[in-house]
Amino acid sequence: MRLTTHQITTIKNVAQNVLGADAQVILFGSRVDDALRGGDIDLLIESQAHVANKTQAIGQIYAKLIRQLGDRKIDIIIKDPDSESSTVIHFAKETGVQL
Repeated sequence: MRLTTHQITTIKNVAQNVLGADAQVILFGSRVDDALRGGDIDLLIESQAHVANKTQAIGQIYAKLIRQLGDRKIDIIIKDPDSESSTVIHFAKETGVQL
């Protein structure tokens, strides 16, 4: 996994600050593979609580992460109990690493 301890802690803290203490973060995509270089940070954030406005929550998480980690490409997906399963969510759960 190609994230520093500081990056992992920051990502988890921001997700839990916006979505609640139960929020779980899964890193997936190229950053999981230590043999690769570069790439964006792909995150699946799961919440046990209903997220009324996912777009707003993603925007808040993204803005806080950019302020704390610097300008970089970050893709965020939020899954709550109302979310339908998708190929991307299935892929993230199958290949990702929980932070």
